[in-house]
Amino acid sequence: MKRSDRLVSLTHYFLENPKYHTSLPYFSEKYGAAKSSISEDLAIIDRVLQAEGTGHLQTLPGASGGVSFVPELSRENGSKFIAELRETLEDPARILPGGYLYMSDILGDPKMVNQIGRVLAAAFSGLAIDVVMTVATKGIPLAYAVAAVLNVPVVIVRRDPRVTEGSSVSINYVSGSSRKIQTMVLPKRSLQENANVCIIDDFMKAGGTINGMVSLLGEFNANVQAIGVLAEADDEEDERVVEHYTSLVKITNVDMKQNTIDVHPGNVADYQ
Repeated sequence: MKRSDRLVSLTHYFLENPKYHTSLPYFSEKYGAAKSSISEDLAIIDRVLQAEGTGHLQTLPGASGGVSFVPELSRENGSKFIAELRETLEDPARILPGGYLYMSDILGDPKMVNQIGRVLAAAFSGLAIDVVMTVATKGIPLAYAVAAVLNVPVVIVRRDPRVTEGSSVSINYVSGSSRKIQTMVLPKRSLQENANVCIIDDFMKAGGTINGMVSLLGEFNANVQAIGVLAEADDEEDERVVEHYTSLVKITNVDMKQNTIDVHPGNVADYQ
């Protein structure tokens, strides 16, 4: 295989297998090339990935050494995307009766969802995460987008138990905004004890749903490593019950009379 072809193949491998440790002998055998040649290829790929602001290759020396792709997002790329996201969300046509905001088209756009996943995953790439958790249904595409970048499985919390998922653990929690008692269910087989979990959701107002997931994870002795949301509402009337989280945008005002929406950058690091 020519070097140019090998570079394309190697790059594709790393993008398809983020955070997966692979030994250099594997590549030498696969491409029929010397380790020195593979090392030179990896240096080229690493330089381009960093220049593009998409991540870097992490190498481990020694007999058991190898290389893995660590996804990242440059400040420039992240800030540009969040600015585009804010502009999209500030479209007055999104205002629904009751002051709600229409976001289903964003959650149904694969390109947009994948980019949201990259931004959130980049914020958590340095953490030890075993699984991404979300609650059905709108958070599911975001959870899969984040999990794909972190290369971990997805666990979905539901409102009602399903016979096809076996025995489950359920809890009652108080919704932060409506103050109603609701139920969450998670199959016992879906999560190992002491797992490191990243919680993902599409929208957070008071944080009652996320707080419910945190309580549910306590039944599995799991560790909440990170909490990420696409958008948060800045509502002084509702007391926030979640303290540590990462948001991409903050919706500060939806004015039905003036037909305006104010959207600001969230608290995601480096992209404000």
